[in-house]
Amino acid sequence: MKISIIIPCHNEERSVRATVASCLNQSRKPDEILIINDGSTDRTSQILATFGRQVRVVTIPVATGNKSHAQEYGLKFISGDVFITTDGDTILDKDFVKHVEEDFQNERVTAVAGYVRSLPYNWLTACRAFEYAVGQNLHKLAQHYINFLFVIPGAAGAFRTKDFFKHITFDHDTVTEDLDFTYRLHRKGLKVFYDRRIVVFTQDPNTLRAYVNQMRRWFGGGWQCLLKHQDLAIKKPKIAFELSLMYLEGVIFSLLLFAIPFLSLRFFGAFVISYMVVAFIFACFATWKEKRWDLMLVPAPYLLLVFINSYVFLEQMVKELFFRKKNLHWFKPERVDMQQ
Repeated sequence: MKISIIIPCHNEERSVRATVASCLNQSRKPDEILIINDGSTDRTSQILATFGRQVRVVTIPVATGNKSHAQEYGLKFISGDVFITTDGDTILDKDFVKHVEEDFQNERVTAVAGYVRSLPYNWLTACRAFEYAVGQNLHKLAQHYINFLFVIPGAAGAFRTKDFFKHITFDHDTVTEDLDFTYRLHRKGLKVFYDRRIVVFTQDPNTLRAYVNQMRRWFGGGWQCLLKHQDLAIKKPKIAFELSLMYLEGVIFSLLLFAIPFLSLRFFGAFVISYMVVAFIFACFATWKEKRWDLMLVPAPYLLLVFINSYVFLEQMVKELFFRKKNLHWFKPERVDMQQ
């Protein structure tokens, strides 16, 4: 089995060296590492040149401004039977390729979703690590068992090349192409596998401004894909059930979160106390799963993010569903220097 890795990047001088090094240092070496340099204007090109023939760099002279455009262009050059997608700010666990190869021994598997861990930086990235631990070990695992994995992470996914080209097209009409791809695979009834052994470490936003912008992209893209694939939910009851849990519950919770303080301060106080108890239990779980003791401190600051997430979720719902103001701008947060 020939395995390729494709890495689209734009102005990743602070992180791309560590990303490429993690691809080269795999226990099972990839057969091809393809980097799509999407019109970078910083030192990305010079850094990539230091790897010589160990990698193949395809340069797009003028930035496309959208990750899916860079991916579509780069996939023209892929030669592997399986290709792995990751980002220029992400480090692959040393056994990533090894486990991908094992999963694709099953001929029924079309795509594999991996497990994302957040690189520690400050309280915001700790909160994201908390979300990842709970979401991937509980919610995502449950989705796997009912055979409706919601999304294959763009930083930690793998696809059987022939199936991808047969069933997937790039429409460039959402800002979350990884979610769009996953919907398309479910539409075709293809097998999407979730493997928690396939681990990556990624940079998450470390400022509130960057965090809000990323949530706008995630939630906005979520509503875009829901509108685009709404007929899928109608045709398949288990998908309708999963999506209703995610979106209907999200709307009700978000509305109540902002309404309760005006209806009853006493009830709101009880809600906050109850939240802290539940969050502490989940923090213990996340600490155990991630072996990170700083996650025990997350419940207090995470309460702020609950309000931010709820506001952005409703904001993007109104923009995408009611005003149809589709945002296709790709937001790229500032990076911090990464060491491999």
